Amino acid sequence: MKYATVLRSWTPTQWLVAFFGGLTTFLALGLPTDVIDNPVFGRAIDETPWAMPVLLVTSVLAGLLLGTYVNARPFDRAATSGSFGGLLAYFAIGCPVCNKLVLLALGTTGAVNYFEPVQPYLAALGIVALAYAFHKRVTMSSVCPVVSSDPR
Repeated sequence: MKYATVLRSWTPTQWLVAFFGGLTTFLALGLPTDVIDNPVFGRAIDETPWAMPVLLVTSVLAGLLLGTYVNARPFDRAATSGSFGGLLAYFAIGCPVCNKLVLLALGTTGAVNYFEPVQPYLAALGIVALAYAFHKRVTMSSVCPVVSSDPR
């Protein structure tokens, strides 16, 4: 299955959903983690050099994955994998001591000593989960294409 072939067959609506889905993901993950500088959120620890590339790749994959759901069955295992990938990316790019869940579980010292070193692995796992979900959706679309109910 060639991804380019599937992507070339996408409708303008799918591309629009993919674009806005990716943009929404970029903003929804980037603003509260302060990877995108803004006056509302801040960080106690500066972001890592890989945070922005992870945010960009995550946003593109999330947008493409969302585009596969236009005119398709709404739920499958790929949806679970994609959601898991987005959540991992959020934890990966966020400030380790600004994340309330991490602080509750590990405390400040634990967040810096144990959680921060794991964040690059969370980023990689998140990207792999999103890529897997996109791959499954594209593969499924060629095996079980959606048939239009338009009587024309």
